[in-house]
Amino acid sequence: MSAAAASAGWRPSAGFDALRLRARLNASVRAFFAERGATEVETPVMSRAGNTDPNIASFALEFSGRTDGAPRTRWLRTSPEFPLKRLLAAGFGDCYELGRVFRDGEAGGRHNPEFTMLEWYRVGWDHRRLIGETAELVRAALALVGRQASLREVTYRQLYLERLGLDPFAADDAQLRAALGDVVIDPDGLNRDDWLDLLMTHRLQPQFGRDEMLAVRDYPASQCALARVGEDDDGFAVAERFELYLGPLELANGYHELSDAAEQGARFDRDRSLRAQRGAASPPRDEALLAALADGFPDCAGVALGMDRLLMAMLDTPRIADVLAFDFTLA
Repeated sequence: MSAAAASAGWRPSAGFDALRLRARLNASVRAFFAERGATEVETPVMSRAGNTDPNIASFALEFSGRTDGAPRTRWLRTSPEFPLKRLLAAGFGDCYELGRVFRDGEAGGRHNPEFTMLEWYRVGWDHRRLIGETAELVRAALALVGRQASLREVTYRQLYLERLGLDPFAADDAQLRAALGDVVIDPDGLNRDDWLDLLMTHRLQPQFGRDEMLAVRDYPASQCALARVGEDDDGFAVAERFELYLGPLELANGYHELSDAAEQGARFDRDRSLRAQRGAASPPRDEALLAALADGFPDCAGVALGMDRLLMAMLDTPRIADVLAFDFTLA
C-alpha cells in the first residue's frame, strides 16, 4: 500500500450529511415511540447463550476475569431479542432497543459485521397489526428526506404465485430450481427452504418497486424461527411472521411471538443439530429465555428493523459504507 493510500485510510467512509441524518433518524425513532408509549431499554451485548439459527453466525469471546462458576465463553448478540423477551415475561410491557448487534461472516456491499438494529415489542398485538406500525415508522423516516412510499401487504404464497406462477407450498425441489432460470447455484447441501430463499433474493427482490413498501406475511411453517405457527385460509400451516421490503432492500422481520417453552426448546435443538451437520459452531441454548417462556409469556408481536438498511434506502445508495462512520474495511 502506498503512503498516500495508507494516509487516506483514516478518513470516514460516510459523508457528514449521512452521519447527521443518522442522528436525526435516531431522534425521530425515539420520538415515535415516546408518542406511542413504548419504553427504551438497554440489554447486554454479551451473553452466555447465542443465536442458534443455522443461517446466522455469532462472534464468541473468552472472558479472562472471575466468573464464579459462570461460563467464560460469551457470545456477542446478533439481536437483543432474548433479553427483551425476558423483560416482557417479567411484566415490563411494550419496549424497544436501539443498538449495535454483531454477525460473523457478513461483510460486503449491503452487510457490515457490526450494525445498528431497532427491535420492539407490542403486548396483545399479532404480526398483522405490527405491519402497520412498522410501515408508519418507515414513512416517518422517509419524510426526513422528502420521500414517500405506499404499502402493499401480500402473503408469501400469493407473492410467488403472482410473480413466478409457482406455488411455494406445493412445488417440488426440481420446480423450485427450474424457476431460478439462468441463475446457476451449486445445489450441494441445499434444502427446500434454501431454494425458496434463492428465488426471493434472485428473482423477486430485484423487481420490487423503489417507492413501495411490500409486507410479505405468513411464511412456510418450516421458516417459523421464533414465530407461532397457524393456518391460512387454504388450510396450509404458516409461520405467523412478516418481512418488510422497501424496493429491493429487506428492512424488517417481525413475528407473532412463540410463547411455548417446550416448542422453543425443540426448535433450538433442531437448529443446533443442523449446525452440527454443517460443521458450524453451535452456541448453547438460551435457558434463561426458555425459563421465562415457561413462567408465563404474554401474547405479543415483535419486529427487528435494520437501521443501516433504512438509511441506505433514505439516501438511495446500495453501499452500507455510505451510512457508516467507519465501515469494516476502516474500523
